[in-house]
Amino acid sequence: MGYYDDHVTEQASRRNNRNRGIPIITAFIGSIIGGLCVLFSIPILANFGLLPYNLNTEPESVAVFDSETPQEGLQTVNLDVNSDVTQAVDRVSDAVVGVINMQQSNFFSSSEANEGTGSGVIYKKSGDKAYVVTNHHVIERANEIEVSLADGTRVPAELLGTDVITDLAVLEIDGTNVETVAQFGSSKTLRVGEPALAIGNPLGLRFSSTVTQGIISATERSIPVDLTGNGQIDWHAEVLQTDAAINPGNSGGALVNIEGQVIGINSMKIAQSSVEGIGFAIPTEIAIPVIEDLESIGEVRRPQMGVGIHSLSEIPSAYWQETLKLPEDIKGGVVVTSIAPTSPADRAGMQEYDVIVDIDGEPMEDGHDLRRYLYTEKKIGDELEVTIYRDGKKEVITVQLAEQESF
Repeated sequence: MGYYDDHVTEQASRRNNRNRGIPIITAFIGSIIGGLCVLFSIPILANFGLLPYNLNTEPESVAVFDSETPQEGLQTVNLDVNSDVTQAVDRVSDAVVGVINMQQSNFFSSSEANEGTGSGVIYKKSGDKAYVVTNHHVIERANEIEVSLADGTRVPAELLGTDVITDLAVLEIDGTNVETVAQFGSSKTLRVGEPALAIGNPLGLRFSSTVTQGIISATERSIPVDLTGNGQIDWHAEVLQTDAAINPGNSGGALVNIEGQVIGINSMKIAQSSVEGIGFAIPTEIAIPVIEDLESIGEVRRPQMGVGIHSLSEIPSAYWQETLKLPEDIKGGVVVTSIAPTSPADRAGMQEYDVIVDIDGEPMEDGHDLRRYLYTEKKIGDELEVTIYRDGKKEVITVQLAEQESF
């Protein structure tokens, strides 16, 4: 019984499903007919202006790209990549050259010469000669020097003069193939934060004419420098600080402003793993007078007193009163450690262990103050009013400056 009951129930369900399917089919057919009516009526309604929009029945053109057939209606878009930076680089980049320092190797070496490379800037062309400024340390101990021009041509260079104090040197080359000369700008008007571009040859000539961009980080930095290699600070270089990347081989290259003018000669960087983006350049206000002297007379003429000196801070404080007999309130000064015979200091009567505390009313705290004052404020033949302490007594001595001998 059960089986039949189950079977009957299934047949009744099928009859009910068939009865429900009839209206579904009818609705589907009706929707199709309605859609066709709407489709065919749209053009008629559009022709009578009964639709709220316009119906365009014209076929649209399709652009087919064929590399061999010019396309009508298609436009080529040209991107203008010129900027202040690219224009500045264009003005000066061909004037930045490579400087090759060739040194004779020793007798037992199989190679003829060892080469070191740096950078330089062509700053002048006169007749058939051109002039290049670079760093002293780039050409130091060179037996021969060559300059690699922007087009790769290598020409021999003659060293006209070099100055260890400012780390500058001037070379003369054949100017036949020189077409671009750099223009110097003023470093006095620089402002912290303005753009700066470093152009040179980092890591040798493989990366020639490399441009890096940054800003002027500081306009007046005083960096201690050991000029003689004895581990003692002899000078404080007055430099520009920039975060434009300066790498080995960039030395002697150009630091350029946004106008494409050279505002500094790249010289050094702080090379420590914990330091990034601290490079230095010799500002043009210091470099230009030195360059002119090196080109014309082969050296920089500076005044001198003719004394050997040490900063008071380098002397153990136990000797300040015991040996030098200084008053207790004197905390800075320059100790005279030697006097050259017949020098201006000798003629003026200066003595060993005199302590210079003042020159022409300017306090002298250390040896850097003395050198800076002599080299930047005074000329050969000028007279100085030098205030000293000798055996605990304060004296004023007049010294007439003479020309400095080679450093």
